[in-house]
Amino acid sequence: MAEPPLPLADRMQCIDASGIRKVFDLAAQLADPVNLSIGQPDFDVPEACKRQAIDAILAGRNKYTVTQGDAATREAIAESLRKEFGAFDGPVLVTSGVSGGLLLAFLATLNPGDEVLVPDPYFVMYKHLVRLLGARPVFVDTYPDFRLRADRLEAAVTERTRMLVLNSPANPTGVVYTAEELNAAIDVARRHGLLVVSDEIYTAFSYEGPAASAWPMYDRVLLLRGFSKTCAMTGWRLGYCVGPEPIVSAMTTLQQYTFVCAPSPFQAAIGVGLGTDVADHIETFRRRRDLIYEGLKERFTVEKPSGAFYIFPEAPGGSGTAFVRKAIEAGVLVIPGNVFSERDTHFRIAYAADTGTIERGLEVLNRLAATHA
Repeated sequence: MAEPPLPLADRMQCIDASGIRKVFDLAAQLADPVNLSIGQPDFDVPEACKRQAIDAILAGRNKYTVTQGDAATREAIAESLRKEFGAFDGPVLVTSGVSGGLLLAFLATLNPGDEVLVPDPYFVMYKHLVRLLGARPVFVDTYPDFRLRADRLEAAVTERTRMLVLNSPANPTGVVYTAEELNAAIDVARRHGLLVVSDEIYTAFSYEGPAASAWPMYDRVLLLRGFSKTCAMTGWRLGYCVGPEPIVSAMTTLQQYTFVCAPSPFQAAIGVGLGTDVADHIETFRRRRDLIYEGLKERFTVEKPSGAFYIFPEAPGGSGTAFVRKAIEAGVLVIPGNVFSERDTHFRIAYAADTGTIERGLEVLNRLAATHA
């Protein structure tokens, strides 16, 4: 008698292994790849943050904190928001990265059958989390220039729409929405009573001036930020969420039964991280942005990014998947655009790499573009 299958939940049919992880698996098979695939800063955690975390560990701060985060950590976050926005008195929830905050936010607010507006291209996690909860992502096309258009958002709203997800500066396009674009999108949300989830993990990486935030524009904005990019703490899993008290309270309750709390000794470093001057790093990434854009624009149709550390060129020949396969065979790791989009026409390059690596990648990509039309 055959053994019954192992009991995987039906929801697992909604998702597949991340296309990014598949590229990482391919990378392991290459001797010396030019890695332009990973969205991870190539600088290290600031020394002051390391020391603060080490001191906390040595001092015995290795146990649980309260679910919402250590009080001093939350106050440091609140004070940074007061400085930025002029006033802040709302609740703060310290999360296990922005990814953890997204999961809690969606768990707290979405029911099966609800619809979520997601500008396309999008960060890969949005679609899958929404589907795991039985809700439906409604993709709002932003091609060809990846700008946010209120009329397209309005046309996508139905009686089931509950949420609008925004990401600026954006992964994978590097677009930074203007204050006018955000205000127009917020007007749509306001008319329909939508919750706005604003993922601003890349807010410091804005190269043409400070990135506008959706937070002060509307009282139904859930703001998610973190330290993985600004302070290169990708493995520390630290983020935070602020927003309407009933939702943050519900997320805190859910955290009790999921993450419990964000990593305790690392929370001690947040105050230092918030005060870290990253201007030199931002200038380095601006120069890399200029290098990669100038190096691509002759042979690729490509929009110049204004933030984050990604660029999203159109693939020669029309298929992102086919072009990426050729690039990987030639030793350059990039990500097909259909990982981040309902289209398969583009591919993502992460320029969180040194100048030499970027130049090697540009040489190969331009050579492939000349033959892969």
